[in-house]
Amino acid sequence: MADIRRFYFLRHLRTTPTTHVVHLRRGKVAHEGVGIAFYFRALNAAISEVPTAEDELPVVFHARTADFQDVTLQVTITYRFNDPGVAARRLDFAIDPYMGQWLTDPLDKVSARITELAQQYAVEYIATSGLVALLASGLPIVRQAMLDGLRDDQRLAETSIVVIGVRVVAIRPVPELEKALETPLREQVQQDADKATYERRANAVERERAIAENELQSKIELAKREELLVEQEGSNAQKRAKENAAVERVESEARAESTRALGAATAEAEAARLAAYATLDPAILLAIAAQGIAANLPAIGTLNLTPDVITAALSRLTSAPSAQPAPAEAPTGLPEQPVVPTRPTQ
Repeated sequence: MADIRRFYFLRHLRTTPTTHVVHLRRGKVAHEGVGIAFYFRALNAAISEVPTAEDELPVVFHARTADFQDVTLQVTITYRFNDPGVAARRLDFAIDPYMGQWLTDPLDKVSARITELAQQYAVEYIATSGLVALLASGLPIVRQAMLDGLRDDQRLAETSIVVIGVRVVAIRPVPELEKALETPLREQVQQDADKATYERRANAVERERAIAENELQSKIELAKREELLVEQEGSNAQKRAKENAAVERVESEARAESTRALGAATAEAEAARLAAYATLDPAILLAIAAQGIAANLPAIGTLNLTPDVITAALSRLTSAPSAQPAPAEAPTGLPEQPVVPTRPTQ
């Protein structure tokens, strides 16, 4: 709004760059322009202030379709004043010369006029269209119908109001009907979701079946290989047993042959020895036997000679040459008969 200050009996008005001011003094234009500043006397001044910036007008209204269904439209209209001087003369934009405020509310009147006209052009199209078609593809058509109607409206042109654009934000039926219209689509979406779920489950079951078949096939293959392994191990065990038996048989035969050869050699040696003994004198055989017995006697560690034993031995020695005849001379080549010592009795 305009900034008005008092300087004694005069007043000073200063406007913004987006405000067009018309100053009439005694019915004649004294000052007019955008963003101007001037001194004036409040008693003989008539001042109008028209905004030149674009303004947006949100509009919400109801309409009825061709099938008698109520819909709500949410629209935003952008407009401006093409010629503020004309608008100041056609509409009441007068301000208080003392306070700088509008004496009336001109923008509300402009908004009401634009809203009524926009609603009229929208309802004309909606009344000829069905609800489903309107919700499906009617939004751009309604927007274009409102924009063309507002731009071509003569009453807006006379007040220098120019509609720059129209945005239809939403076209919505009553909540109950909107919910009913959403039900088929919601059911279709739910069916698609269920179908996807069933397909996912079927794929999971199929994969599980394939995995189970692979595991079973693996077990079967493993069992077959285990059977082959058992057969091979049995065959190897049989071969090892046969080879061991053959080796043992050969070893047994070799030991038996060695035993037979050793027995034959021993028998031949014994036969030769017995044949040699057969031609010997019995006394010599006794001497040989005594020598063998003496060789097998245990070793004598300590020999105790008592006076009685020594006396008896000396008596025998002294009496031996006279009592016994001289022994016959042993044949040449035979060993002499060894003297077997007699273990004294303790």
